[in-house]
Amino acid sequence: MPISSRNKISINFSSVGMTDVVFNLLIFFMLTSTLVHPTALKLLLPKGSTQTSAKPQTTVSITADQKYYVEQQAVSLETLEAVLKQKLGANPETYISLHADKNVPFETVVAVLNIAQKNNYKLIIATSPK
Repeated sequence: MPISSRNKISINFSSVGMTDVVFNLLIFFMLTSTLVHPTALKLLLPKGSTQTSAKPQTTVSITADQKYYVEQQAVSLETLEAVLKQKLGANPETYISLHADKNVPFETVVAVLNIAQKNNYKLIIATSPK
């Protein structure tokens, strides 16, 4: 009569816990990736190779048809300075990210540069990677 043991070890693997973790990570990355886009305007940025580590507090966008936006709010060039002062105050360590379409005339960009210099704002010109 053969002797058999009563305690048999089961070699089954349950992947339910792993599936839950992967599903939660997928949801997390999908939600955070939608928050990353600084602007929803369609701009063709000029090519650039350098990057900065400064974090801008707001963005100014200039479209190809020379319309100005502070984040998503449309503004005119005459009211741009007032809107920036209201949004940022007079903090000299304030960074603004400038998103200008590559077809925008240089004088339009210089107008925004002059406003930034007048109020002691630091300006970061956004480019697309080469």
